[in-house]
Order: sequence, then structure tokens, then C-alpha cells
Amino acid sequence: MQAEITTQHRWLERLVGDWDVSDAAITAPPAEPTWTERVRRIGGLWIACEGRGLMPDGEPAETLLTLGYDAARDRYVGTWIGSMMAHLWHYDGTLEPTGNVLTLHSEGPDFESEGRHLPYQDIITFIDDNHRTMTALVNRPGKGWEKLMEVHYWRRKHPLPV
Repeated sequence: MQAEITTQHRWLERLVGDWDVSDAAITAPPAEPTWTERVRRIGGLWIACEGRGLMPDGEPAETLLTLGYDAARDRYVGTWIGSMMAHLWHYDGTLEPTGNVLTLHSEGPDFESEGRHLPYQDIITFIDDNHRTMTALVNRPGKGWEKLMEVHYWRRKHPLPV
């Protein structure tokens, strides 16, 4: 079985490359990033985003995001795992008509109330071809959507170390 590569699959190629990641550098690439991300294609249907960096406490961490497009459901789908937690995040999302904003919906643990799950969103926004953001939101009962974090990704002009 060979799936047809669609325009939506091709959109994922915008993410392919090596990126410096920062929550502080919002107008220019960071001089010394604490996180990097390498995004590669898996065929023409999927991408894998492999992140490496330091947590706020200085401990090393790794993340892996997979993204693809499910043509039968007309939805972007994927998963996320991180070395700092045991939860597997499942994504389901849509691309805005501008082609610059992908909103991924998920459900995950309420880090303030053990045993409860909440709705989350990770929003990938392209500022331009070499700069994008990822904004993480949580929907807390009685409070609505709250921003957890916003990080900036700057396309590297030179390759990441292997």
C-alpha cells in the first residue's frame, strides 16, 4: 500500500532542518542555545523532530515529536514524548488557511492535580521560513486557556553536530 503525498504532507517539509531553540531569543537567534532540534523526513508522509537540551534545573533532556497528515480524516496527527515525563501525547490538529499556523490538540495530565487530565494545545506558528514559534496552552476548569510556554525556533545556517 502506497499513500499519496498531498499538499498537506508537503507543508510538513517547512519544518525540516536544524533549529536553535530559545524561550528568551524572540527577535534574533540565540548566541548560545540551550536546546536544538533536528527535523527529518520519514518518506514524504511524516516528519520526526528530535530535540536535545537542558531543563531549567540543568539536567539534559530529549524530546521526539512525530507529525503526519491523515488524509482520510483531513487532520494532522502525531505524537510527542520527552525524557522528563512518562506520558505519551497524541496530537490531532488543523492548519489555518494562511498556511502559517498549525494547532495541535491533545489531552494530558493536570500537573497541579494528580489523576486528572486536561485539554492542551501546541500551536506552531511560522513567522517566516527561518523563524517559528511553538506556544503551549492548557485549558483549566473555570480559568479557560492559559499559556504554559512559548519557544522560538531559529533555522541554523550551519549543521548540528552529529
